[in-house]
Parts: sequence; C-alpha cells; structure tokens
Amino acid sequence: MSYIIRFFTWWNRATLSTGLWTLLYGERVGTDEFGNVYYRRRGGKKDKALGFERRWVIYKGYAEGSATPPGWYGWLHHTVDTPPTQEKYEPKEWELTYRPNLTGTSAAYHPPGSILAEGRRAPAGGDYQAWTPEA
Repeated sequence: MSYIIRFFTWWNRATLSTGLWTLLYGERVGTDEFGNVYYRRRGGKKDKALGFERRWVIYKGYAEGSATPPGWYGWLHHTVDTPPTQEKYEPKEWELTYRPNLTGTSAAYHPPGSILAEGRRAPAGGDYQAWTPEA
C-alpha cells in the first residue's frame, strides 16, 4: 500500500522516481535532527545542465521546506560547500528555533483587523467619511 501512495504523492517522503534516482546516482551526506536525509550526486560530480553539484533532501514524512535546519539549508543552496556533518555547526544567536509553517491551520497568525482574527476590529479613526451619492 505504501508504494501506491508513494507513486501518486510527492508531498509524503519521496516519489518512486526520486527514490530510484537517489538509488542510482545519490550519495548520502547526512541526516538532520528531524530525520530528513540529505544527498548529493555520487562523488560530487557536477551536473552538465546545471554546471554545479546537484544536492537534494528526502524529508521524513510530510515534505515541508521550512523543516530544513539553517546549516543544511546553506549547504543545499550552495551557500557553503561543507555539509554540517563535516564541521561543527553552531547556530547563530539571532537564528530562531524551528517552528512549522502554520498557514492554513487554526493556529495561523491573523493580524489585528483581519476578519479571521479573534475579537472585534478596532473602529476606524476620525479621518474617514463615508461617501454618499447626495454629497
């Protein structure tokens, strides 16, 4: 049953074609604290079409891009050449801890004045006058 689900869904782990590509051409680089597994082209070979090394991640469970830690994000996007497994990565003091993307859930942020925010909207200031056709 899981193979049928993987065949038709791209958001739940990896599709069969991504799994096959990974098996044939991928080299495992490491795993993060969430269980996501990171790969690169075997031997660090450059992709002819891209001109640089191809890197990718297979998420554990639901594929959510915001679940990529900062160190791995930098490596995936070629900001740094050394993956976090080969160096002692220390998060910067300004880096926030991971929070999942809550958009579309009941816990999503709704700014004051939004029709989805709790409570009532603050009344408009005195600078607004409604238009009437007689005026």
